[in-house]
Amino acid sequence: MTPTKTDLAKALADTGYIADDGLAMALVLTEMLKRPLLLEGEAGVGKTEVAKALARLHETDLIRLQCYEGLDRSDAIYEWNYQRQLLAIKAHEGSGESAAQIEDAIFSEKYLLERPLLAAIRRERPPVLLIDEIDRADEEFEAFLLEILSDFQVSIPEMGTIEARSVPRVVLTSNGTRELSDALRRRCLYHYVDYPTPDREARILLSRVEGLDAALALQVAQLMGTLRKEDLAKVPGVAETIDWATALLGLGTRNLHEDRELVFETLSCVLKTREDSTRVTREVADRLLGRVA
Repeated sequence: MTPTKTDLAKALADTGYIADDGLAMALVLTEMLKRPLLLEGEAGVGKTEVAKALARLHETDLIRLQCYEGLDRSDAIYEWNYQRQLLAIKAHEGSGESAAQIEDAIFSEKYLLERPLLAAIRRERPPVLLIDEIDRADEEFEAFLLEILSDFQVSIPEMGTIEARSVPRVVLTSNGTRELSDALRRRCLYHYVDYPTPDREARILLSRVEGLDAALALQVAQLMGTLRKEDLAKVPGVAETIDWATALLGLGTRNLHEDRELVFETLSCVLKTREDSTRVTREVADRLLGRVA
């Protein structure tokens, strides 16, 4: 039975991931329709964490394919262990075996190196397959990926077609560095992951930072919300918020208004470029803090 979005959001919260209603519904539909889910959004908003949370929720493996420019089939599906094959060929020399027999021996399961896509379809228990930052791969790889996601089978010339033992739950992420093809978008369900609201980010902090109280969590979340509206070269994500809250708590902060100097001194937790560090002066920090309850 497919869970409701409320039930799924609660189950994800129990694993440490706080999902909004839109994401919870997208995950419900993904489970119902058995379709891949494409998550798009800025870096640092928690797209990758969705796949990790799903793996924890279903108590299954997370298999991750990290995309990059130049990614090809051998990196994504399989390749042969050429060194071991060469050693095996030398060991078979003088054995009297035919070339066909030697070829059958070296192109066997023993010498096959699984890469993420092949590993995902060979699991007996459906894993979560995370195809991370698909926008970094080129269009040729994207087109090839469509075949895998359509049929969930892989053709290995030396061994034949390997069909999926189980269909993985597939999550693709994109930071929007290039436009994805219409074909890929049609194949997937879609959800845009935005920066969390202060209330939701405070809940995330409470689930991730041990010992943090609700009042300080909300203050940090509100301050991050105002900081993200500044003209920054690199807008801080949720991971930076967690680091900052952890640092402030560890330094003994209980109220941001009472520790204004410490707030400014710890901005290195969230500002990651020289340009941003120069732009957010003490005066700017005080102005932003003035908007925090």
